[in-house]
Amino acid sequence: MTVFVCSACGSAITGPLTELPEVPARPGDQGYPKADGSRRATATMPLGFFSLEPEPWGAPLVPCAEPRPVFAGGPCLGDPDDVDGFLVSAGTRNTVVLHPDDARGLREDTDHLRHSSGCCGLHGQAGMNRQCPCGALVGTLVNDCNTAYELHLEPSQVCTITD
Repeated sequence: MTVFVCSACGSAITGPLTELPEVPARPGDQGYPKADGSRRATATMPLGFFSLEPEPWGAPLVPCAEPRPVFAGGPCLGDPDDVDGFLVSAGTRNTVVLHPDDARGLREDTDHLRHSSGCCGLHGQAGMNRQCPCGALVGTLVNDCNTAYELHLEPSQVCTITD
């Protein structure tokens, strides 16, 4: 079992989690209304588990000639500076993917939220939007209608305690 802690203050960010060998397939239900009225996708990770995302994930975004998701679990995104181009992530590899409810003590970073909101939630394209109670930015929540529903912890911002 692994507990993730804030690198800045040492506070636990999660309870004990079990590592999965790979990120499960992202559910294909993004954008569809649910019984509760939300348009959020089903969570990628089951509660109590985490995995590492091997592909670049999150900000910064860089130009790309071919249409493909901006990052795993994200939408295809056109480049506003190039009519025929697209954007893809040049972010960190091996971000820690977990169910958002496994890190309940994190707070919204209101400075980053205004730049990372989509129509129904957070799209994650503007960088980290979750902070430890000490104020250190530690991760990015995505929960917009056209993204996966997951939390990514930035590897440089967290440490692990393994039992």
